[in-house]
Amino acid sequence: MTPMDEILSIEDLSISFGSRKKRVEVVSRVSLDIKRGEIVCLVGESGCGKTVTALSIMGLLPIPPASVDSGTIKFNGVDLLKLNDNQLRSYRGNKISMIFQEPVSSLNPVFTIGEQIGEAIRTHKDVRRAEERKRVIELLDMVGIPGAEKRYNSYPHELSGGMCQRVMIAMALSCDPELLIADEPTTALDVTIQASILELILDLRDRLDMAVLLITHDLGIVSQIGDRVYVLYAGKVAEQGSVDDIFSNTSHPYTYGLLSSVPTIYEKKEKLDSIKGVIPNPEDFPEGCRFNNRCGLAVQKCFDDSPSLFRIDDEHYSACFRSNEIDKLKNE
Repeated sequence: MTPMDEILSIEDLSISFGSRKKRVEVVSRVSLDIKRGEIVCLVGESGCGKTVTALSIMGLLPIPPASVDSGTIKFNGVDLLKLNDNQLRSYRGNKISMIFQEPVSSLNPVFTIGEQIGEAIRTHKDVRRAEERKRVIELLDMVGIPGAEKRYNSYPHELSGGMCQRVMIAMALSCDPELLIADEPTTALDVTIQASILELILDLRDRLDMAVLLITHDLGIVSQIGDRVYVLYAGKVAEQGSVDDIFSNTSHPYTYGLLSSVPTIYEKKEKLDSIKGVIPNPEDFPEGCRFNNRCGLAVQKCFDDSPSLFRIDDEHYSACFRSNEIDKLKNE
């Protein structure tokens, strides 16, 4: 395989929320990169900082109360954090697009889907109305909406949740972006629709050579379409590596817990495994390793010191002092 160009590089990104008197860090020194044509998955429970990280790429964080305290976000070598609002608009929706969690609430109920996709095109491209309509219909057809020409004049409430998600994908692709950020794109959809949306994302990635940052808590989705994975816990990267690394050579107790909680047809269990406790509030992140109060391998060092990412193999890293002892959890 020939090396892919790095399209996005995030280094030491830290983000906090609050007022001048009190600020709470919700993302801590996160680094990740995405190559052209690659699907990178950002995984973790709700509240781990996944969506905040994605919104920072798009320049959509509410500032204030949010603040990017350190780090760089480079897209094709340009640090997006140094751009002003006008400069960011030329990237947002044009070179970088995002699909949000709730497709129905993301669409304006008083405008047709044709008008809404067309607006995204007009914002970045100088096209005539007839060209715009033709492009919208092509996009609707591309994302698998039957009767695309008739659906041009449909309103969001006339479409199913799966169809609305396809409309959002069409809108995101309207200007041929180089990077697509998909934030839990199948959360509100049933299993069969989920599968078709994931297949669509894979097909579009292959057809357009587009990079994808997929945000999800569903490791089943990761195993189906991901190339590399970053596991986020309490605002920090706990483990990163290829899909094979994460699934076959798990090297962090949190990742192991996530994998163990996924039901499988190959093993009969009366009760699914779960990670004890809950993810802490950012105001109450523990000292040392942030996973220590939920970890079955924690020792005193885990409460005293915060682990950096240790190299396991090639591009596989884990932020765990006992990464080589994960097998002990299987016997608990």
